[in-house]
Amino acid sequence: MRDFRPDPTATDARWCGDITYIPTDEGRLYLATVIDIASRRVVGWATADHLRTELVTDALRSACRRHRPA
Repeated sequence: MRDFRPDPTATDARWCGDITYIPTDEGRLYLATVIDIASRRVVGWATADHLRTELVTDALRSACRRHRPA
């Protein structure tokens, strides 16, 4: 029942996230992003050398600090 249709007038109302990794010479660098569904822009992100919960919470905190959703 998730609704991912973008509503351009509803920025900061619905966010989604993604996690990926970037291979480097020193190992994997993990990247967590938070994306605003309406604007399709990255509103928060975090990187780490692990896939623990802190990676995602850091990305979400980054988004909240920058955009201050209601």
